[in-house]
Amino acid sequence: MIEPARRTLEMKYAVRDVLCYAEEAKKAGLELLYLNIGDPNKFDFVTPRHMIEAVYKAMLANENGYAPSSGVQEARDAIEKEAHRKGLKNIHDIFVTSGVSECIELCLTALVNVGEEVMTPSPSYPIYDSVCTKLEAVNVPYYLDEDNNWNPDIEYIKSKITPKTRALVLINPNNPTGSIASLDVLKELIEISIKHNIVIFSDEIYDKQTFDGKTHTSIASLTDEAPIITMNGLSKNYLVPGFRIGWGMVTGNKQVVGTYVEAINKFLRARLCAPAPLMFAIKPALEGPQDHLKEMVEKLQRRRDITWERLNAIPRISCTKPEAAFYCFPKLDIEESDFDWLVGLIRTTGVVAVHGSGFGQKPGTKHIRIVFLPPEDILDRAFTHIENYMKKTAGVTG
Repeated sequence: MIEPARRTLEMKYAVRDVLCYAEEAKKAGLELLYLNIGDPNKFDFVTPRHMIEAVYKAMLANENGYAPSSGVQEARDAIEKEAHRKGLKNIHDIFVTSGVSECIELCLTALVNVGEEVMTPSPSYPIYDSVCTKLEAVNVPYYLDEDNNWNPDIEYIKSKITPKTRALVLINPNNPTGSIASLDVLKELIEISIKHNIVIFSDEIYDKQTFDGKTHTSIASLTDEAPIITMNGLSKNYLVPGFRIGWGMVTGNKQVVGTYVEAINKFLRARLCAPAPLMFAIKPALEGPQDHLKEMVEKLQRRRDITWERLNAIPRISCTKPEAAFYCFPKLDIEESDFDWLVGLIRTTGVVAVHGSGFGQKPGTKHIRIVFLPPEDILDRAFTHIENYMKKTAGVTG
């Protein structure tokens, strides 16, 4: 028997790990209502046509070979212009990756040694924990304050910094809570970064999906000095998660980040390049028509409102109102674990969400993550199922 590597024992991805229970429910004859995965294209969101045409044109022009490891120049130029529009300064490198996921892994691999520490928000997108496991680094969670609109607890972060702390992850807007970090928090994180020589990984993949007139501020736009990797991509804002096109930008004091930039480029060269023809979607996405954004945000805001109102009307469920993205992270007042409750929900009703413990959460709390991408009628049916299931399992009458 071939023994797999020990690191695989801790590898998990909650968003898809629940699908085995969904398959059981489907085989039992239940209709599945998917509230588990953040893929807009599975619902009624359509990729802007001019992006598809740009990729097709590139393919016909035989842009199908290897590209430069950092990405095709027109794509990098468009990313730089977008960064300047957002106020980023001291940009020392821009590189295109196979989604933000590859950017995360490349940049952490170039930074962190075995046993060194990466601070990640809790709750957080699970890939950060998985990459830390793969690198045999230590994932040190810092808790987001649910009573303060899921903002990071700065004092807690300060208390957990050690000489081994190399990176701090900021997901802003946040997945899974839909929160936007406050300006005060961003400024305090910058101070921490500079004082302790910690690289901030700023994951901003949902930056254009904000509600109620709120706007997103990129943390790198607030500093010339702090070492920051700003990560973004086409998947969510431009409705092409299957293209797997993301990018990273290194900003900060050049004397501080210079050798790190070269280390990142070693890994970029070693894996050759991101998919060449798909990189030709970047310029038309960032510089072309943006009409779809207004329609998308209006649609998402309506569905956010429905989700927030319905969930807060259910006994033993409370939910902070999301400010961005297409997720919410309601708290459950239940006896069993959120995983057991969620599995029961899937098996009984066919509603597929994700257990909060799969994203991390403050000890003693229980949550689920819900995606509100589906059309209103699907959301309505799903929330009716959730309400009935909660009343049944919690013994609530009325």
